[in-house]
Amino acid sequence: MNVEELRDYCLQKSGVTEGMPFGEDTLVFKVGNKIFLLISLDNSKRFNVKCDPELAIELRDRHTEVIPGYHMNKTHWNTVYMDGHLTHKQLCEMIDHSYYLILKSLPKVLQAEITATK
Repeated sequence: MNVEELRDYCLQKSGVTEGMPFGEDTLVFKVGNKIFLLISLDNSKRFNVKCDPELAIELRDRHTEVIPGYHMNKTHWNTVYMDGHLTHKQLCEMIDHSYYLILKSLPKVLQAEITATK
């Protein structure tokens, strides 16, 4: 997966917006105005995703390409390297997990609005 494929995958999800609130180097994807994925355009071979703390540890133990979130809360965020060792499916599963984790943290009314636009 490259940065363009990652962008396309994120934007096809319901309610997702993209922006660069941290400067021209970092592309940020949000749902309900909450971040679920960040990727540096200078180093587009890795991205940060939110993760359930127990799953975060499990993924780090299982895959050398998954490490505690770079410049993020290391309990809740993972940095994932897209160097070819993880499959497209595995990368998508990590993105999906982050998206749904954020989606379910939103107020029920907002969740309903977002899921109704599918």
